Amino acid sequence: MLRVLTLSTLFPDASRPNFGVFVERQTIGLAALPDLAVKVVAPIGLPAWPVACLPTYRAFARLPRHETWKGLDIRRPRFITVPGTGGRLHVAALVHALKPLLDRLRDDFAFDVIDAEFFFPDGPAAVALGRRYGVPVSIKARGADIHHWGRGPTASQVRRAGRCAAGLLAVSAAMRGDMAALGLNPKRIRIHHTGVDLDRFQPADRAAAKEALGIGGPLIVSVGALIERKGHDIVIASLAELPNVTLLIAGEGPERRRLEALVARLGLGARVRLLGSVAHGNLPQLLAAADVMALASSSEGLANAWVEALACGTPIVITDAGGAREVVTSEAAGRIAAREPAAFAAAIRDALAAPRPAGEVRAAALGFTWPANAAALAAHLRQLVAAARPTSGQDIAA
Repeated sequence: MLRVLTLSTLFPDASRPNFGVFVERQTIGLAALPDLAVKVVAPIGLPAWPVACLPTYRAFARLPRHETWKGLDIRRPRFITVPGTGGRLHVAALVHALKPLLDRLRDDFAFDVIDAEFFFPDGPAAVALGRRYGVPVSIKARGADIHHWGRGPTASQVRRAGRCAAGLLAVSAAMRGDMAALGLNPKRIRIHHTGVDLDRFQPADRAAAKEALGIGGPLIVSVGALIERKGHDIVIASLAELPNVTLLIAGEGPERRRLEALVARLGLGARVRLLGSVAHGNLPQLLAAADVMALASSSEGLANAWVEALACGTPIVITDAGGAREVVTSEAAGRIAAREPAAFAAAIRDALAAPRPAGEVRAAALGFTWPANAAALAAHLRQLVAAARPTSGQDIAA
């Protein structure tokens, strides 16, 4: 029996059901494998009192510290984050919060390996805790954890964790290249692609799906948080060159007001809808209705929304970010465009003018499955445990 402790600050909860759903799905798949047991620690970072009492953080206070979530045993400890420090203190605070929890947990669950599912602060904390308990650590890089935390004041902690971990995973070959650029050995980094539920995300009657949304003409859908790096403003601006095209954006975030102002300024109020947060379970019908899924990200690892759209038979128009070229492997899968409105308009226009059969588009997603994802992760973790040996060195959280 392989006993896995999954550590992830990126994990859904009752207040954020869409937050890190891909980590949740991966972990459910891992836990379902024979001869393997999983417990999840999903820490929540909060500022110190009294700031933590503000309405922004109130929902977190109501979350249970220990619960069963979709069949998974979840602990949700809190750790202190200090504004204005650039994240430099996150790791030490996280280790401080986790030590007593894991000391108790090991009485009943002597985990063999720690699987850190986000590089920062999870990765450095996992390495420190791996030393404490004498178990190997795997760290997975997903995108912003390298592109953001791998720079600036936390860069040295990211690099040190990558060098000390027993194993490293990257969501794409491009992500592995980004990790190598930080000074990590690419030979130690295994590519671990995401998965998609091919039973839930599949083609549907597009005309009927559009009619249910009240849309008659060409439909573009974007899926992603309303944050600057997702580039929703670029896709919105591209509609100025795409008459009669409607854009639906599924996501919520701090850029909402700015995007609403852009829509008003461009006179696109009748053709652009910001849907807010859409439950992951409702995405298949939305993506299946679209003629194109467009996302102008400045950086990505390998976005689940790309693969989910393809599984629904919907081609994608995306930037050359992260693993884009590992997903857009044919003209049927979509187009890669420069990150500016005119280029996106041209690529979307091209995709609309030459639609491919849904089955042909879907073929680009068939290599991304959750069973393959879970099997690869289990094999990786078993290999680390088999090769484990004592480590030494200064605790990187110090």
